[in-house]
Amino acid sequence: MSGHSKWNNIKNTKAKMDAIKGKIFTKIGREIAVAVKMGGADINTNSKLYDIVQKAKQANMPNDNITRSIKKASGELSDVNYIEMLYEGYGPGGVAFIVQCLTDNKNRTAGDVRHAFDKCGGSLGTSGSVMYMFNQKGVIVFDEKSFDSIDQALELALEFSLENSDAEIEDIAYDDGLYILTCEINAYHKVLTNFEKFLLDKKLSANVVESGLQYLPTNSIELNEDLRAKTERLVDMLEELDDVQNVYHNGI
Repeated sequence: MSGHSKWNNIKNTKAKMDAIKGKIFTKIGREIAVAVKMGGADINTNSKLYDIVQKAKQANMPNDNITRSIKKASGELSDVNYIEMLYEGYGPGGVAFIVQCLTDNKNRTAGDVRHAFDKCGGSLGTSGSVMYMFNQKGVIVFDEKSFDSIDQALELALEFSLENSDAEIEDIAYDDGLYILTCEINAYHKVLTNFEKFLLDKKLSANVVESGLQYLPTNSIELNEDLRAKTERLVDMLEELDDVQNVYHNGI
């Protein structure tokens, strides 16, 4: 079973965490805006919005912020239109990057992303230049309390998949105190909602700490200490940009 390094090296100084939390709320607010524009403001009929609201709750976003974001997107408050942009490029050492953005100004975002790559010794590529190195998957992350062991998690995932052939869990891994489940993107919503219920029916805790659609690398590049530091610098610069929602790369 494959691992994932995104959840390693958590920075826990309060000032930085507060700043990060503010940015996370802003980014989730943009995702809510796009989901409402696409499918309406009712989470009972808009599965994309439902997923993002769950993500907001996992990030401890206050209910008032969530409601305000939905109202803003539905036209009850001031209106801003965001579009999704994907940028591809190479970081130091040939590490492949996908940068997922929501923006109301494509020129500004493209310039900011290009500057980050240039500043860190990378280069922004053309569409399709690295996408073939990634697969988009549904990803659901449970905390350590959800299972007694990786063996138990695997057994439960297999049992669930056999009972839900249209919502099969493809893979499950354990990394740094977290269990990471992956599934096909068209099964993601069913896996998210049904697997939590499946665990609760078995009287197991089901604490999801992160979930969503992510680009996972098909092959990884092992980095030495110097390249890892340079890659992390580029990731930090990109994630500091307001328009950037997610950063994916194949360095480990």
